[in-house]
Amino acid sequence: MRNTVLVVDDEPDVVDLVRYHLHRSGFEVHVALTGAGGLNAAKERRPDAIILDIMLPHMTGIEVLKALRASTETSAIPVVILTAKAEISDRILGLELGVDDYLTKPFSPRELVLRVQNLLRRLRTVESASVLNVDEFRLDKNNFEISVSGKRLELTTTEFKLLVALLERRGRTLSRQTLLQDVWGYENVIDTRTVDTHIRRLREKLGEAADRIVTIRGEGYRFLANRAP
Repeated sequence: MRNTVLVVDDEPDVVDLVRYHLHRSGFEVHVALTGAGGLNAAKERRPDAIILDIMLPHMTGIEVLKALRASTETSAIPVVILTAKAEISDRILGLELGVDDYLTKPFSPRELVLRVQNLLRRLRTVESASVLNVDEFRLDKNNFEISVSGKRLELTTTEFKLLVALLERRGRTLSRQTLLQDVWGYENVIDTRTVDTHIRRLREKLGEAADRIVTIRGEGYRFLANRAP
């Protein structure tokens, strides 16, 4: 069964280029030319990944992303932002809202395909593991579900993978570079603030358990277990 990708972009030339290269690489591709259309398609088709432009008519890509992350139907779908807006503020906003990757126009179609492939490969890696129990934390890596003290939390795909990385190597300090490579699949580290942004959002969602993720100044992050694994 082929992986499906939803492309949400109002530029016909860009859509045709992306669709062509994704098709060549074995993906099934669906297209929406508006933000509202993309949001509806995401809920109806449940694609494996979404490629989303920011500058869309009527409903911006940022508004679409907020709606995707707010819905239990679509919150776990990985999203790659593809946009001509290269300002750092736009990148940070996208990361804060839970985007999984970010690519600016003009872009290499081959790089885009590779980023989508790497993203889905990382998801399959997470899915292949079993349930992980650490103190009050329970992670079902097959179904991307987490509960803390019996209460289920809603995390984005990247937040979930980040927590898995910290839990599986609990007690060890993981550098930002290591997390970027293991969670995001980045070979060359460009901006470690991506990690900091996602850690902050993850802590917010963990609530009272947020203090289990400790910042090691100048080094990275460590997950503290209450008792030895």
